[in-house]
Amino acid sequence: MHTHSLADYMAFIARGDWAGVAQLMLSSAEKLSRAGADFLICPDNTIHQAFDLVAHRSPRPWLHIAREVAKEAQHSRFHRIGVLGTRYLMEGPVYPEVLSSFGLQHRVPTPPQRDKINHIIFDELVHGHFFPESLAYFVEVIHSLKHEGCDAVALSCTEIPLLVTPDSSPLPTLDSTRLLARAALRKAVEG
Repeated sequence: MHTHSLADYMAFIARGDWAGVAQLMLSSAEKLSRAGADFLICPDNTIHQAFDLVAHRSPRPWLHIAREVAKEAQHSRFHRIGVLGTRYLMEGPVYPEVLSSFGLQHRVPTPPQRDKINHIIFDELVHGHFFPESLAYFVEVIHSLKHEGCDAVALSCTEIPLLVTPDSSPLPTLDSTRLLARAALRKAVEG
């Protein structure tokens, strides 16, 4: 297990430097490869925007977090997935491309909703602050996605499931971090 600090990643992400993000990911991949890893995972959805810059240059294969979400959505017979995450993720290509490749539709919150979700993630959740009013806001956004025809919601940020639980969500949840962890366990056991 290896990661650079969130601040290191955010410096590149904030300026849209996905090649810089890829270099950090490859640095981790090299270290993990030397340590004996057979394959790699990254539980951070946002930095998957650099995945295409990493996958073919990596010393080891990677599992893709959005592919694991899409597999579960397809297995569960969902058709339209609401995607929640950082603003960078909700406005980026990661989930639209992967979900579409699985024949799934997606929706994201409105621009003002994306801004507020991003604020909650970076100003509250990453600092371990879980406020009832923030949960209420997520529930409101998930209700709006449900009204747009979504039949499930992807919690595509490591911290969101710490606030939004399956019991509190108006839609079935697809916890990207848990789905990736389960896929990694299956792959490790299968050899």
